[in-house]
Amino acid sequence: MSAEAGPATAGARDGAVRRVRLPADRRTPAAARAVVRSVLTESHLDELANEALLLTTELTTNAVEHARTELDIEVVADEIGLTVTVSDFAPGSGDELTVGDRNDSTEINEVSVRGRGLLLVDHFASRWGTTYLPTGKGVWFRLDRPGADQPSSGTIGESTPANAGPRTSADGSAPSASAMSELMQTAPDLYGDDPLPDFATSLLSRVAEMVGAAGGTIRLDRGDGQGSQVLARFGRPPRPGIDLLRVPLTVHRPYAGELELDAAPSAYAQPLAVLTAERLSLHLENDRLRRADVRRQVWLTFLAEASELLAQSLDVDLTMALVPQLVVPRLGQWCAVHTTDEWGRLRLAAASHADESMLPQLHKVLAETGPDSIQARLREASRSAAQIPLGGPMEGFAVPLIARGQRLGTLAVGRHQRHRHDPDEVAVLEDVARRAALAIENARIHAERRRVAQTLQQSLLPPVLPLVDGIGFAAEYVPTGDDAEVGGDFYDVVPLPDGRWLVVIGDVSGKGVQAAAVTGLVRDVIRVLVGDGKPLPEALARLNETLVERGSGRYCTLALAAVGQGEGDKLDVSLHLAGHDRPVLLAAAGGAEFVGTGGTALGLLDTITSPTAKITLAPGDSLIFYTDGVTERRRGRELFGTDRLRDAAAPLAGYSADVVAARLRAAAINFSVEPPRDDIAVLVLRNDAT
Repeated sequence: MSAEAGPATAGARDGAVRRVRLPADRRTPAAARAVVRSVLTESHLDELANEALLLTTELTTNAVEHARTELDIEVVADEIGLTVTVSDFAPGSGDELTVGDRNDSTEINEVSVRGRGLLLVDHFASRWGTTYLPTGKGVWFRLDRPGADQPSSGTIGESTPANAGPRTSADGSAPSASAMSELMQTAPDLYGDDPLPDFATSLLSRVAEMVGAAGGTIRLDRGDGQGSQVLARFGRPPRPGIDLLRVPLTVHRPYAGELELDAAPSAYAQPLAVLTAERLSLHLENDRLRRADVRRQVWLTFLAEASELLAQSLDVDLTMALVPQLVVPRLGQWCAVHTTDEWGRLRLAAASHADESMLPQLHKVLAETGPDSIQARLREASRSAAQIPLGGPMEGFAVPLIARGQRLGTLAVGRHQRHRHDPDEVAVLEDVARRAALAIENARIHAERRRVAQTLQQSLLPPVLPLVDGIGFAAEYVPTGDDAEVGGDFYDVVPLPDGRWLVVIGDVSGKGVQAAAVTGLVRDVIRVLVGDGKPLPEALARLNETLVERGSGRYCTLALAAVGQGEGDKLDVSLHLAGHDRPVLLAAAGGAEFVGTGGTALGLLDTITSPTAKITLAPGDSLIFYTDGVTERRRGRELFGTDRLRDAAAPLAGYSADVVAARLRAAAINFSVEPPRDDIAVLVLRNDAT
């Protein structure tokens, strides 16, 4: 969608704008999130990050799965909000526009048919719309800051209807888009045109005429918290003090009702009234079953949406924060999630209330202690792993959070404003608690994996590089985009017995624990061999033998450079490459070129070749080592490549090793919006003699 034709043009004059075309690839949602995140940061709209990234993920994933074409992502930010447009190039059904508004009374079933993404957009976005153009289709959404003055209908785009605007609260302020309480807040009334009242009125009028009644009423309580309601009325209201003929309706719970007739006593009035009540009861029972079926469908939709939403987050705190937003106000007036620490103590992790002004009071009540406090009831629910009722002032009940046999805490839910929870709602809440507990446990497992991976990765890299007079060392390292996976790239700087220094950089094939084990093996064997004074060719040969025997089929590329003082202020470098990319020699006077001669990767063959290259570094010269995560950084089908690396290094002549390493890292990272597929390592050796 072009900027002129789409809704995202709002605010383009005063805010940040990003447009990017992405391939139909599973990594496209991550790339789109990176674009949106950069605009949010630049425009200081960080409070919209969770909703914007979630909706961007939904729309781009849906487009990749169904359109299977390239996508255009346009992000426009202004002072009060953000507009994101996702367009594909699949043929549409014609020129039409569908605009969503949080004031719309869109039925949940209708939205569900259009997919989970549009369901979330419909409930989170201030405004949204879909377009069908000759070149393809597009979906846009608008998120505004909480409480911001909303633009008039014309500012979003010519296609936006005049009534499109954010739903406002009772005091006129727009609610936060992150309030997931909008999700399935009100079950749809699929019986707005229900013929039951007309049928009941017709039946009542006929029986009243047959028995000569002056009036009559049919009352029905559907058990929805609204109490007894008049379903049908005939004739005049009953006069005070008159005995009425009353017949209860034979319906199942939660339905209850009765038929009243202002009729004179007669032999046939009672039987006719009973017969009428029985006939009406059959229709009411059908109504109850039909509504129960629709209600179950709505709850199943809610549970499916809740499960998928919780499964998307692998962050523990975010997962726990989502749970109360799912529950309130659809399933209760308030909700609180408590987690259990290693000593069994409960800690409040997240809470929400349908009335935000009541949050301070809710927090105060939840913090109170004592034998009759909510805290005591929550501890009882956690210990007994059973549902426990909660008394005033915040009436409700608590459900334990249990996943894989582990007690994680409790989910406390306050009762509805007008009625108590019915059995269906209690069952749904227990199901939500099970799903939430599993999502929290999965997030904790992922966090532990991430912590282990980061610790293991750090153990394979030197904590600091040595400080040597006349020689500058600097390194930059960026792990792969999967922060729970350990990469195989490493570097090191080791002192040699003859006073020189050995620069090492390598890349072990694969990722994960096995790759990390081989990386540690390579690093330790090199340190031992060179520490014993072995020549570099011999050290490489022995390392190759070790990998062939113990490398588990993995191989390693390696670059070794022994650097020492040469004539005058120059540095002499002895370079050995074992299947590794040639380093870049950056001259102080300007110009960059590749140096060295390639050799055989380690761990593949019984014997290897590794020619020695002699290099002299004049004062200010730098030797730049790198791994293939730099050169194979991908943007669509395009690679960063060695030529682009050399061209990026050329303007850095004369800069310190730290600056050169940092600039090259930034050049590689900024080449693509996607997270790195492989580790990125840059190691710079510089002659710092003046």
